[in-house]
Amino acid sequence: MALPAPPFGIRDYLVCLKGILIREGLRFLNQRERFVSSLVRPLLWLFIFAAGFRQVLGVSIIPPYKTYVLYEVYITPGLCGMILLFSGMQSSLSMVYDREMGNMRTLLVSPFPRWFLLVSKLLAGVAVSIAQVYVFLAVAWFWGVKAPPIGYLTVLPALFLAGLMLGALGLFLSSWIKQLENFAGVMNFVIFPMYFASPALYPLWRIQEASPLLYKICLANPFTYVVELIRFAFYGQTDWVSLAVVAGFTALFLAGAIIAYDPARGLMVRKQDMGGNG
Repeated sequence: MALPAPPFGIRDYLVCLKGILIREGLRFLNQRERFVSSLVRPLLWLFIFAAGFRQVLGVSIIPPYKTYVLYEVYITPGLCGMILLFSGMQSSLSMVYDREMGNMRTLLVSPFPRWFLLVSKLLAGVAVSIAQVYVFLAVAWFWGVKAPPIGYLTVLPALFLAGLMLGALGLFLSSWIKQLENFAGVMNFVIFPMYFASPALYPLWRIQEASPLLYKICLANPFTYVVELIRFAFYGQTDWVSLAVVAGFTALFLAGAIIAYDPARGLMVRKQDMGGNG
């Protein structure tokens, strides 16, 4: 009678996590257009949009700012959130691609727990997205858009948590998208409403003055709290409401993704019912 395999130790889990991190990093490095597009999009907003609207959209003294700030400075946290949002969706796109190509079967039949594999995939995507954010911040710094020096360090935990939430959202969405062609439409349906219905481009008090209904939508938008969490973190402060909301939605989206990718229910059951090959 064969003896049961010994349980995995911490070292085994770390080796698995390292492998997934390296795989995601190499995939990103081999897709140079993905890196360029991740920077071009926010830089266009920073250099062109902000310059055109600087005189139109003045920013008053609102927390965490202690004085008037340039419009470019105000929208920088939102642009960091944009990078995390697009990167989270792009990382999830690879899940849909791997499922269509059959590569996901190799990953999901691993003896490691399904939840650990998904979390490792999520952490790898977050690491890549944070690297993109810091490259963007470096370019913005040379353009003259600067945060307090300590802010580049204090913002790291906020970027990590925000990246987890947005990556978990993308992971959850990928479990419901059955064809690669449908993902672009879903991305647009999710990304643009989340981004524009937030304080990424204009303060919430201005939105409230213009449209009370839109203001309520912004308050219900989890991306609103991502932007505010990053904004306060740049100045060494913590917006506790935003922290709680982002942490809560992270847990919610991640739990939904783990359940959806569970072989006993969710994605795998739906695929078998449709005659798919997972």
